[in-house]
Amino acid sequence: MANSIGVIILAAGSGRRFRQVAGPDKDKLLADCTGRDGAVRSVIEQVLVNLPATLEKRVLVTSTDRPQAIRMAQAYGCEFVELDSPGLGDSIAAGVQACPGLDGWLMVLGDMPFILPSSIERVVAGIREDGISVPVLAGEYGHPVGFGRGFGPKLMALTGDRGAKVLFAGARVVEVEVDDPGVTWDIDVPEALTFK
Repeated sequence: MANSIGVIILAAGSGRRFRQVAGPDKDKLLADCTGRDGAVRSVIEQVLVNLPATLEKRVLVTSTDRPQAIRMAQAYGCEFVELDSPGLGDSIAAGVQACPGLDGWLMVLGDMPFILPSSIERVVAGIREDGISVPVLAGEYGHPVGFGRGFGPKLMALTGDRGAKVLFAGARVVEVEVDDPGVTWDIDVPEALTFK
């Protein structure tokens, strides 16, 4: 059902744990990171590089103090929404509100630079109108997560720090088995910038 799927890149969080280790002025989205292809790019650029070209509708949701991340996203064809809240629920709602009339949405975390494009494509292929598509690695749910059109109103109603996990209860969940450690690898501390 990948006819019109919007990619929502969630990048409004403050990165508090990363800053505690790296320093208060260090933004993890802009930290140098060696991708699985061996190229050194910022974390946010690695995320953008891994998005399949077939996913043309892209929206970056980020805070107002990240002009470099916004410029980078625009270079990769993203629109952007600036948000004053670091809450994941607020970010998801703002992203879906920016492109409401689609067949579904793929939630991509801005601090997960090691997901293989093939894993993203498989999750997108699992999106159904009334279902949630999620990658599974060794029994553990990962990211990105795809939501069909039927979830639009619920996604737009999310608020605060709680993400979309509440929508899984009672939902039709398509579990996409992957052999890709990138689906569970996020950058919370500087040591995580190197993929092992």
